Amino acid sequence: MTRLVDVRLAAVALVAAILLWGFSQSTATQERGFDIPVVAANIGDDLILTARSSDAVDIRVRGSRGALRRVPTDLDYTVDLADAKPGVTSREVDLTTLDVGRGAQIVSRSPTQLEFTLERKISRRMRVKPDVVGAPAEGFVLGRVEALPRRVLVAGAESEVLRLGEVLTETIDVTGATATIERTVGAVALGQHAWLAPNQEIRVRAEILPEPPPEPSRNARRGGR
Repeated sequence: MTRLVDVRLAAVALVAAILLWGFSQSTATQERGFDIPVVAANIGDDLILTARSSDAVDIRVRGSRGALRRVPTDLDYTVDLADAKPGVTSREVDLTTLDVGRGAQIVSRSPTQLEFTLERKISRRMRVKPDVVGAPAEGFVLGRVEALPRRVLVAGAESEVLRLGEVLTETIDVTGATATIERTVGAVALGQHAWLAPNQEIRVRAEILPEPPPEPSRNARRGGR
């Protein structure tokens, strides 16, 4: 009987120890890191964001295990750039308005400052250069290649638009062709922050013609007289 009581007391003590350990683990203060995406807001219509020093802010949050589990997973850090001008704009990282939930506290952040590079948005009309490769089938030759329209409007960051001399089209391969090819194509290599202005379509026409017969040689012409 005494042994049975001892076993029961030992079991109760073990359960109590486990409960106390679990409680202490749930209430003990811990830290955890979170990467918060950076959102640039209210950029002027005449500006383009071309670079930023970081895409996210790493924060360290302190709290109990339960509090850390309740930290929202959809947090982001919004930076208001309404008053930004062309060039580099710096902003201190201020997380006082970031709500990480009850029982949790932000104890550090990295980086402490963010930089944003903005450029003026411009547009410029440029010549279209069709990119045609390959050779037609035997007995045929490549004739005239033209783009319609011949010039298109390109918009984007000032540095990238001014660097472009022409608009290169997607490649059209005429290998083995026996008839004229006409195709709607896109523009390539415009740059990361440059694009065709809306409502523009580029069509390229590559003329495929029968190979002309060889001209008679001078001796042959003389012999015919």
